[in-house]
Amino acid sequence: MTTRRPTRVPGRADTATPRPVTPPAPVGRRRFAELTGSWRAALRIARRESRRSRRRTALVLAMIAMPVAALAFLAASYDMAELTPQERIERRLGVADAQLQWIANGPVGQDEWGEGWYTRDGEPPAKVSAAQLTALLGPGSRVTEVRQHVPLNLRGPHRDEVVNGRVLDLSDPLARGLVRFRAGRAPQQPGEVAVSPVALRRLDLRLGHAVAAADGSRAYTVVGVVEFPDDLGPVVALHPGAAPSTGPELDGVWLADLPGTIDAALVSRLNDRGVVVTARHLGSATGTDRTWLGSIMGDNPNDLGTVVLIAGLGLLEVVLLVGPAFAVGVRRRRRDLALVAVAGGDAAQLRRVVLADGVVLGVLGAAVGLLVGVGAAFAGRPLMEQYVFSARFGGYRCWPSALVLLGGVAVLAGVLAALAPAWTAARQDVSAGLAGRRTPAKSPGRWLALGLALVVGGAGLAAFGATKTSPAVVLTGLILGELGLVCCTPTLLGVLARLGRVLPLAPRIALRDASRNRAAAAPAICAVMAAVASSVALGGYLASDDARDARAYRPALPTGHVMVNPVGSAGQPTLAQITDAARNHLGVGAVAPVQTPTCGAGRTGYCDIAPVLPLTRACPWQPGVQLPAAQRQQARADPRCQIREADYFGGYVEPGVDDGTALPLLTGVDPATTAAATAVLRAGGVVVTDPRYLHDGLVTVRVGEVEAGPDRPITVHDLPGYALTRATGQSRLLLSAAAARQLDLSWSQTGWVIGTTTPPDEEQQARFAAVLRPFGTLALSVESGGAPRDVSPLLLLLAAAAGLITVGAAGIATALAAAEGRAELTTLAAVGAAPAVRRLLAICQAGVIAGLGSVLGIVAGLGTAAIVLVSVNRQYASDWPVSDPYPFLVPWPALGVLVLVPVVAMLGAGLFTRARLPIERRLD
Repeated sequence: MTTRRPTRVPGRADTATPRPVTPPAPVGRRRFAELTGSWRAALRIARRESRRSRRRTALVLAMIAMPVAALAFLAASYDMAELTPQERIERRLGVADAQLQWIANGPVGQDEWGEGWYTRDGEPPAKVSAAQLTALLGPGSRVTEVRQHVPLNLRGPHRDEVVNGRVLDLSDPLARGLVRFRAGRAPQQPGEVAVSPVALRRLDLRLGHAVAAADGSRAYTVVGVVEFPDDLGPVVALHPGAAPSTGPELDGVWLADLPGTIDAALVSRLNDRGVVVTARHLGSATGTDRTWLGSIMGDNPNDLGTVVLIAGLGLLEVVLLVGPAFAVGVRRRRRDLALVAVAGGDAAQLRRVVLADGVVLGVLGAAVGLLVGVGAAFAGRPLMEQYVFSARFGGYRCWPSALVLLGGVAVLAGVLAALAPAWTAARQDVSAGLAGRRTPAKSPGRWLALGLALVVGGAGLAAFGATKTSPAVVLTGLILGELGLVCCTPTLLGVLARLGRVLPLAPRIALRDASRNRAAAAPAICAVMAAVASSVALGGYLASDDARDARAYRPALPTGHVMVNPVGSAGQPTLAQITDAARNHLGVGAVAPVQTPTCGAGRTGYCDIAPVLPLTRACPWQPGVQLPAAQRQQARADPRCQIREADYFGGYVEPGVDDGTALPLLTGVDPATTAAATAVLRAGGVVVTDPRYLHDGLVTVRVGEVEAGPDRPITVHDLPGYALTRATGQSRLLLSAAAARQLDLSWSQTGWVIGTTTPPDEEQQARFAAVLRPFGTLALSVESGGAPRDVSPLLLLLAAAAGLITVGAAGIATALAAAEGRAELTTLAAVGAAPAVRRLLAICQAGVIAGLGSVLGIVAGLGTAAIVLVSVNRQYASDWPVSDPYPFLVPWPALGVLVLVPVVAMLGAGLFTRARLPIERRLD
């Protein structure tokens, strides 16, 4: 082989070709390049891993995307429901050029959009006519009146229905632009109406049908079906002649059509005359007049802090639910991570590889959740308009700033869920990872100390917040306490695993696996604990508050009794008609008229009739006055001042005139007491239900004319009296007819009281009212005997939400443990274990997660409720009037559900687990 040297130029020596020397890059730029490259590689690895482990990826995506989708749905729905100023003007004006509201005879000031105004002086005009407004607007202008709120009481198929009436001339194009016609035509005369679809269904009407007023005074014919975009509820559009205006109507507005445009000079001139103007072309802004968060929270920083902390609790719950999936993924990839370490990767790079999983899955979960939430908001817009907001939305929009925030929170949740597994991966033994061996789980003592410190500090902070009535501080204490329990849970799992040596095979293996896989089991247990603790704590507070309200309740009548009062001055039924209706439809016949005293002849004002406490029994302090601490303590110790804060009637004593007929029905006293009180009334005396007013057999009665001049004297008389010691209902003063005449009073019948043994249900009330409907409109008041609120459904709802999280967390942890322990199941099959062992093992694993989490949650929830209630009671311990303390009650309905939830989780795990043990390979 011949080698040929390259030719060179004669007379020139060979020289090496110089290479360019690259100057060293700055340290900061080199580190940024390394960091960028490291993250790029980690993200590529995470994307590849998400494709490989599709089931785990789908699980994490679902847990991240579901809350994001729910919040995105609410954000988009709220943004569409919140109208922009221009949309509000379009809805208020329709096709008109301006909306006018004459509110005063003097000058007024207003904002740009006519939504806020104030009067400088002057009073509302007595009557506004179209001619007055057209004279102010100039020639060529035209106006029509719209009255927004006219309550109507109409007869329905089963009961009287109260609907909102609007007075406007729908035949006028100005007013017609405010509605959307669905069927029929506009009312042309006072006897015709157009109704909304909801009113059409509620009143069971059709086009051409007639609907009557509840008092039977007139009837209307339905000629049209219309929809008011700002009110999708039951609305009736009346012809202007059906409800004539007799005085100043502050809610009445006028729609104006002008030949030209409305300028600032015209608005100023109308403001000087007391007219507020909403014009189409005055405003310049087109966006919403709210900030993205201030519209919800307002200007109160405490409310903002509360919402942020509640969102933090939700974020913590998502992190705890997602954490086990990342922990199992890290254990499955421990050989790959060990290879990265062998190839030169340091601890920071290993952490980035795992954190990149959280970033990728967080971004994917955020994208899926936002798309699903916004799509559901757009698709479900008609339902939200009709059944939630009861008004049509504005344009299609989705609140971009809120969605960006939700996306960022979703990514943050993914990163936080991968944080603990990333820290564990960076500290694993490389040799053990390459060999596929487990690294023994360790729970350093410092985590237990930190957890106990957080629990104690959180409890103290929650107690402090309860004394200051600060929900934000209470929630901060709860979050710190839950984080402390999270830190203590791995140590608790280690202790339980040691105690499980005496248990049978399946529960022993379940406890051992939970202890070995603490990175996966502890977050699931903590997720269950957080949900159960929140539910139990809130349920305990609600149960205590409900019991406190029930104890403070003061009935107006004996339980089951009914008060019937006529509404208006139309015809009234007689006592015999009321008695027959009560006997036929309420099953009772005890009915008595109720008579109320009024000022006598020659008096034009309102008379205040009340008994007077003797000076020796009157409390020297008034409840509405702020007292120093020393005087509050004296008032609490004074037997004359045992006034409770929850006194619905204050110091009011309801006067009445009776001869003993209505007394037992109003007070519920026994026959012997009724006979003694009736004898006093028939002798010309009075009866009181508060024994403090009786002194030396007399009751001092004061009569004062409230609206009389200062020279009108207040009369005081001592009358023979009788005190009822065990009366039910509010405090009463019953005068005999002779006593009323002695006090120069007259009286009239104002209703009837009906005695029943049990409160009538709604159907009985409806039948009773329907029978008496021809005699006029009547108001029924039924005494149920207790506070109307019942928190049991709310407690069950809270328990159901916590139970759903418990079942989900137990199912996730059990499925991940089964996938992780496949090799151990194969070993069990090799040594001859029965196939049912696998199912029993799954049941025990679900029981460890759900049972331990529920027990910790119930204990933490009851402790939190006790701390909050004791702190609140201590805060009000020195108040006067005396405040009823909050009793400590266990929310048994919620606890019953939460105790059953672990059983349901265990049964579900056993039901959905195959009994056949896996066999990896078969030896011949």
